[in-house]
Amino acid sequence: MKISVIGTGYVGLVSGTCFAQMGNGVVCVDVDEKKIEKLNSGIIPIYEPGLEEMVKENYKLGTLKFTTDIKNAVENSEICFIAVGTPMGEDGSADLKYVLAVAKSIGEYITKPLVVVDKSTVPVGTADKVRAVIEAELARRGAKVDFSVVSNPEFLKEGAAIEDFMKPDRVVIGADNDEAMKIMRELYAPFTRSHDRFIGMDIRSAEMTKYAANAMLATKISFMNEIANICERVGADVNKVRIGIGSDSRIGYSFIYPGCGYGGSCFPKDVQALAKTAKDYGYVPRILDAVEAVNYDQKKVLPAKVIKRFGENLEGLVFAVWGLSFKPETDDMREASSITLIKELVSRGAKVVAYDPKAVHEAKEHYLKDVAVEYADNKYDAVNDADAMILVTEWKEFRSPDFYELSSRMKQKIIFDGRNQYSAEKLKELGFEYYQIGVAQ
Repeated sequence: MKISVIGTGYVGLVSGTCFAQMGNGVVCVDVDEKKIEKLNSGIIPIYEPGLEEMVKENYKLGTLKFTTDIKNAVENSEICFIAVGTPMGEDGSADLKYVLAVAKSIGEYITKPLVVVDKSTVPVGTADKVRAVIEAELARRGAKVDFSVVSNPEFLKEGAAIEDFMKPDRVVIGADNDEAMKIMRELYAPFTRSHDRFIGMDIRSAEMTKYAANAMLATKISFMNEIANICERVGADVNKVRIGIGSDSRIGYSFIYPGCGYGGSCFPKDVQALAKTAKDYGYVPRILDAVEAVNYDQKKVLPAKVIKRFGENLEGLVFAVWGLSFKPETDDMREASSITLIKELVSRGAKVVAYDPKAVHEAKEHYLKDVAVEYADNKYDAVNDADAMILVTEWKEFRSPDFYELSSRMKQKIIFDGRNQYSAEKLKELGFEYYQIGVAQ
């Protein structure tokens, strides 16, 4: 099939590349000329395992192209995906200005039947707005062209997006006519051949499914963090509690690991956007509001532990921070817990030396560019003369460090573990002070 993908951010680039991998002809479009120049030069703007190799392979084959020419892309497409950003507004709602701007361009340039697909995460009712904008442009042109608007929410996990797209748990399609549903089923057939994971439904239900899924996962995380905070106060060990409840098949072990709060491009934004939608329709979403409030406070837990141990004034102290990205296998620092932690430590006079396998560039250029942070080339150099090491992101290379090496390099043998990765018994034997989430000290 001939496909255009408008927006070469995380979702657009991964989606377009995976569609090309299955033999479709894909044109990815972006208004950012520098980004398109880099993509045409083989420079990938994001880190995602396996993506760079797949982009280069399909670009070489000619099945994947990059351009700023939206007119040509729309005119030559059978399916057009809208995959631009929906940043969070000041009131928590999803800002649809980029989505609707693309819809306007589609209305300007559409010349033959087209399936328009909302791939961006958008509130319930967005498909109606997209359709109205396209229809308005067609009316302005005095043109009549058949088109359908479809909802196809993405369920990609950063760090495993290629695997998720190529072997999806489910493909959710919301459509209001059989022909559009048939076209989308054909498009996704190669991805669901071994198991029929194609789920068709109405458009509004599909739009809601994405928000409900992310809100559910965020709820599990905030619930477990709340349990961790209670455990700490009553003298229980949340690590043991997690095993005890996870063995129940109705609960399971996924997303019940205590930590220092969720971040990223999806959970914070989507929980707030869904809550705003509920309020717009006259319903107060008490659970969603609580999920977000718990997460906001959870990002303060690590700095609070540091302050409790060292005092309010951190001048003259050195802290090594392991992990900057909001999760492993990505360079994404949006809403990362590391930002809250580092800003708090630096504001109190501490020296921070950070290390992350992939996200240092993002920290320097964007999220911590105005914060006095030093960056190490590896995890061991980060702890030189450190008064404490603070683990924020559970990268694989942090799972089994050489604690004897840490002991020889650190000024004080103190570890704050924001992901409960290590053995308290082993660290105690080695003479470390060890602080976890959800365990009384």
